[in-house]
Order: sequence, then structure tokens, then C-alpha cells
Amino acid sequence: MTPSETTANFRDVGEALSLWIDPPPIPMGKLHRGGKFDLLATAAELGNPKTILNLRQGPDPTHLRGVNYIHVPAANDVENYNTSLREVRTWISKALSALANPQTMWPVYIHCTSGRDRTGLVVATALLFAGVPREVIVEEFLLSDGSERTMIESALESIVKGKPLEVDIQALKSALIRS
Repeated sequence: MTPSETTANFRDVGEALSLWIDPPPIPMGKLHRGGKFDLLATAAELGNPKTILNLRQGPDPTHLRGVNYIHVPAANDVENYNTSLREVRTWISKALSALANPQTMWPVYIHCTSGRDRTGLVVATALLFAGVPREVIVEEFLLSDGSERTMIESALESIVKGKPLEVDIQALKSALIRS
């Protein structure tokens, strides 16, 4: 079974970025994204993560050994693309702070249910803070089935123009770009 058969919208973010940036600012094999996984998924199918960041409400299966599970659920009653909302900004800050934490072990697998909306928003914001050009961030986001350009462009615009997120951006950038 390949990752794409195990989880929706699975990909290595560094490898995806290499379509537009050579070399990619995020090393290949460091950050993976996708949808929920089940008890049949192996670590190899998820990119051999040392940390799994779950953005959905439900818990993950915990059958993978040697993996640190972090659960930062997004509220189901809020439009997560509306990054001008305080509760959305707080949730994004918590997710990014988990990535910026020096105790986070890499590689990381970030996921929600389909690997598109919540995952796409967190990954896009992380890439923004890592210095990836916005047009590349949008193209990476559009690799997910069912994604909409206007949704991520609007969300990123609100991130840039809104009150700063409560995350150590330098620590996040360092965590993402180091090999």
C-alpha cells in the first residue's frame, strides 16, 4: 500500500516545493501532510514520522511505536479559513508552536480528516513564516483534491494583515529549514 492509498492528499512538503524552488527551503522527508490514517497505516506510509500533529477533533490510532502524538484540534463550529477570527488565530498559533517547540522530533506528519483544509491552512502559514513566496504556497495548497485558490489566498492575506500570531516565528523557521 502506498501513502496515497492510505491517506488522502498525502505528500512530502519539501518534495512538493521542489516543483517550484530548487533547492526547496524545507528539506525533503522532513514535513509530510495528509488525511487521517487507520490501524493499517505503517510509519513508512506516513513518511516515517517521529511526531504526528493531529488537527481534527477525533483521536489518532496510537499503534505506531516511537511516535510522539500531538493533538491540536480545530473547532468544528468555526470557519477555519477565516483567519481574522481570534479563535482561528489561537488554534493556528498552537499548531505552529507545536512545530516550533525544540522538543518536537522530526520528521512530522500533519493531518486532519482529508488533508486539505485544516492541514492546508497550518502548512500554508508555516511556509509563509519560513519565507516561501505566497504564489508557491498557493500552488502547494492547490495540489490537494478539492482545494480552492480564493480560500487560501484570503486566509493568508488575513494572517499577514492581522494581529501577529502568538508563535516564535524564528524558532518555527529554524525548525522547518534545518536538515
